[in-house]
Amino acid sequence: MPGGPRCVVGPAGSGTTSGRYETPQASELQRLMWTKNGTSGHLDQVQPRIYVGDMYAAKDKRTLHAHRITHVLNAADGRFNVNTGARFYRGTKILYHGVEASDVPSFNMAPFFGPAANFIRSALSSPTAKVLVHCVMGQSRSSTLVLAYLMIHEQRTLADAIRDVSAGRHICPNAGFLEQLRGLDAELNSRRARRC
Repeated sequence: MPGGPRCVVGPAGSGTTSGRYETPQASELQRLMWTKNGTSGHLDQVQPRIYVGDMYAAKDKRTLHAHRITHVLNAADGRFNVNTGARFYRGTKILYHGVEASDVPSFNMAPFFGPAANFIRSALSSPTAKVLVHCVMGQSRSSTLVLAYLMIHEQRTLADAIRDVSAGRHICPNAGFLEQLRGLDAELNSRRARRC
């Protein structure tokens, strides 16, 4: 679905009131995730040149090579998570960015939205680049960062981003991350409304 700034968003039930977009409630966003046909493989393409995967995909250099992955964003970086890092990918030409996040609702992922989104955008500026965004299971931390990227740099609403990503992979940001994404959605939509 093509992105772009919006002043008015679609039909009833899509987060609109009087034709003006409003961030949907968490329960409505969860329903969107549950009703999509995405898979839960080790590595799934969720957007052109963007993949979401788990720790097994991240540690399988053959699979990464076969999919021509050039950039890895680890949303579960660190010694007690998926401890890969740039050294792990030495000799592969893969560029690495790590976010040391815990998959608990109390963890504040919001400070990482901008840097992670910028890493993905920078990677995709090369027409041959492909990005793997992963965590342990590839459902909560990694999907949260991909959703934030789509909202920040592709001007998607949170509802649209969830529809797009969950069509390619089963995703389930934890309740805290979903609330943080709702906050980002409200902030970005407020900015768009001021420009209209």
